[in-house]
Formats: sequence, C-alpha cells, structure tokens
Amino acid sequence: MASAPANLPLFYNDLIPLNTRDHSTWSARSVNKAQWLVNQHAVPLTVEEFPQAGRHFPIVFASGENTVPLALMGLNEGVNVFVEDDGTVLNNVYLPAYARRYPFMLAKLQPTSEELSLCFDPTSDLIGEHADGQPLFDGTEATKTTQDVLQFCEQFEQAGQRTQAFVEELKKHDLLMEGEVSIQQPEGGQPFVYRGFQMVDQEKLRNIRGDVLRGWAQSGLLPLIYAHMFSLELISFVFAQQVQQGKGPQPSLPPLPTF
Repeated sequence: MASAPANLPLFYNDLIPLNTRDHSTWSARSVNKAQWLVNQHAVPLTVEEFPQAGRHFPIVFASGENTVPLALMGLNEGVNVFVEDDGTVLNNVYLPAYARRYPFMLAKLQPTSEELSLCFDPTSDLIGEHADGQPLFDGTEATKTTQDVLQFCEQFEQAGQRTQAFVEELKKHDLLMEGEVSIQQPEGGQPFVYRGFQMVDQEKLRNIRGDVLRGWAQSGLLPLIYAHMFSLELISFVFAQQVQQGKGPQPSLPPLPTF
C-alpha cells in the first residue's frame, strides 16, 4: 500500500523522508484527535483487522483496478458518522491501522527502487519542533518513538501484502461482484440505493469446491470472508446514524475512491 511521493495516498498532502540531518530536533505529538478522518467515508483495511473492524463498520471492497478492503465510516461522500467535526473519534470505535499510522508511512523515494523509507506528511502538526512532543532522535540515533513508528509501518506493509494476496484469491475464484444496497426509510418514499463498491457473491461462494473451502478454513481465509459478509448488516446502522446526525443521505452513492 505504500505509494511514491508523486502519487499521494489518502490523507497525505505531501511526503518527505525522515532524517537526522533535517529533523534531529523534531518531535512527534501524541494523538488525541484524528482531524484527517473528518469527512472521510471510506478507509482502507487490512485483513487482520476484519474481525475487529467488522463489529463497527461495514467492510466492502473498492471498485476499479486497485481492489482493497474498505471500512465504510459513512455511506455518502464527505460523511463520517464515527468522527466529530473537530476530529474526536467516538468512544470505543475501532480506528483502522491505515488511519493510525498517519502522518507517517513507508514509501519509495524512487519509483524504480524497491527500498522503502520512513516518510511523513510535513503539513501535519503532529510532527515538528514541538516542546510537548516525544523526540524522534537522540543525536544521530533514532529514539524508541521513531523505532516504534517504523515497526508499526513495517507491520502495516506486511499486512498490506497479505491483504493483497487475500484479494487475489477472491479474484481467482471470481467471488467479487458489484454491490448494491437499497434502504427503505420507515416513513416510506423512494428507497436510497447505494452502489460503487464490491462484495462477495454468496451464490458463487456456496458453489466453491469442498477441498478449496477446507483449505480456506485451515488458512483462516474463510472466517475473513464471513467477517466481511456479516459486517454488511451494519450498513443500515450507518445509514441510521447519518439520519440521526443530520447528515442526510443522497439518493445514490458515487463510486468509492480507489487507493
């Protein structure tokens, strides 16, 4: 999921490599609000997060060539029912790892290179010459804060590779289909129809050969598929939250962003 600085991913306005020459006196502030999540309705997920994230959000798959799992934190563009306008995340809501790693990420400094470097978004106020933050360097050595950030980003990249393999397995068996959800409000009227995402085709899943299903059960892939399918029941909950918060739905949902 790492991208070159020239092709900035979701949340990031810029990316520069962290280094002792330019950032020896810099520090990182602890996070108590996630301003970058405000108005973001779909956030990438890794497969390891399915069991926990699926208790909070519907899990779908992005349409288009770059198919990644997404946590739907809102059903309409610009709506996030789990994050307040000031960036406060609602109590006990799971925060996807993709969002937790910001403003850091591993990225290729050169498109032709396979080497990943620890980079950060310099437009974020979470990192800089702050007196109230945790130092990133002690002289020329990385502090534990920086080491922990690097480890988290490395683990995220590894999870991203496993997630890609999971998606490729779904595609191999042609299990992904274009999704459509119709929600009827209690007072009647035209239902709200949401499209622009992919989901597992349950009919095709039922027809998968038994030996393949046994292999998926043993590898842990099958429970992930069911976690995705069960999470779709939360679409109605997210819709109700939008209505309750006055973030009214639109008749249809534009295609979800690709990552």
